[in-house]
Amino acid sequence: MRSAHTVEQVRAAETELMDRLAEGALMQRAATGLAVAIADLLGSTYAARVLLLVGAGDNGGDALWAGVWLARRGVSVEAVLLSSKVHVEGLAALRAAGGRTVSVADARQPDVLVDGIVGIGGRPGLRDEAEEALGRFPGVPIVAVDVPSGVDVDAGRVDGGHVRADLTVTFGTHKIAHLVDPAAQACGVVHLVDIGLQLPEAPLEALQPVDVAAMLPVPSAFAHKYTRGVVGIRAGSETYPGAAVLCTSGAATGLAGMVRYLGSAGDAVRAQHPEVVTAAGRVQAWVVGSGGDADAEAALAEALADAVPTVVDADALAHLHKGTPGVVLTPHAGELARMLGVEREEVESDQLGFARRAAREYDAVVLLKGRHTLVARPDGRVRATTSGVPWLAVAGTGDVLAGIIGSLLAAGLDPWGAAAAGSWLHGAAAALAGGGGPLNAGSVADAVPAVVRDLLL
Repeated sequence: MRSAHTVEQVRAAETELMDRLAEGALMQRAATGLAVAIADLLGSTYAARVLLLVGAGDNGGDALWAGVWLARRGVSVEAVLLSSKVHVEGLAALRAAGGRTVSVADARQPDVLVDGIVGIGGRPGLRDEAEEALGRFPGVPIVAVDVPSGVDVDAGRVDGGHVRADLTVTFGTHKIAHLVDPAAQACGVVHLVDIGLQLPEAPLEALQPVDVAAMLPVPSAFAHKYTRGVVGIRAGSETYPGAAVLCTSGAATGLAGMVRYLGSAGDAVRAQHPEVVTAAGRVQAWVVGSGGDADAEAALAEALADAVPTVVDADALAHLHKGTPGVVLTPHAGELARMLGVEREEVESDQLGFARRAAREYDAVVLLKGRHTLVARPDGRVRATTSGVPWLAVAGTGDVLAGIIGSLLAAGLDPWGAAAAGSWLHGAAAALAGGGGPLNAGSVADAVPAVVRDLLL
């Protein structure tokens, strides 16, 4: 599990560890990890040039001590001091190792720019002098210390100017800004350095392959189709029969024992999936709303009457009452904005905040689709999905996702687990199906069995 902690949690853990270490030892651990990552990015330290942008606080100290390590290995290190309160010992050590301080105007063109401007406790946005320093070296790779300066660390927001890093080297644990957009987009590749922190349970986490493998409903030797769960699909309409086919495709990936379809697109579903039952009967979970159009309200009411876990997608979201038990809601930003009575731009700028708000107000698991999909539950805990690819932004893939989640619900996973694991499988299947290039929704569903097989090997 990749865990992301709050600033308060990290600071408490650092304080506890520093009480047990020699003075300065924790900073040396962080700085060494930072320096090694910079050296790896450079490829060769001989005759390379690194420019440090140094602010007040520990991030500036980390940058200075990393500069010491690099200077001792042949790197030409310069530092621009953006505060009068920089780390005194680190600055003295850098000068003793051959590094020098310069003004922005006198700095030479670097091979790598190191962002040590603001630490995790800094407020969002950048001061003018920092913006000026960053703007003088367009195109130079930027390594951010802990987080890109200027982002909102605990909310994943970006308000005002901020660093856009190519590589972020963080310490002890991931921070929320590393996993939540739009701040995560500013991080580039995130490299975690273990510095020995003992941390509490994280409020946000990202499933890894081993976690998903442990969650998958693997049939026993004596399983049959009914013990593995029956998922019901009430999706599609005369206007959008393809949504019914794609939602059923997501459900019919073998994760549940049987798929039952009820709706107006039965002929299209049978033509694509002859194994799907198109007759009424018992189910362990429903998926409702994908392409539902005018049929969505009635389909939702009929599904909820069964009192089984239900995935509520697309057109059905507009008809859901708050406080409906056992549901997973799967909106994109525009749909979530309508559900909460806000503008889409507000949701996109504060994805974590609005996903949590919706989960709390609807008393439901809410899956907010995006580059890093967020799955929030009413108590505020969240899982972020990082397995997806940009090629997933194509019509019909959301229908497939709803079907995958529904099959996991029918197989026995709880709503939060089904939504998070389903989202991860969906992203991994897209990566496999596209192979780095374009894909279509049907190919994502087709790739799910191979992803599951590889997880279980």
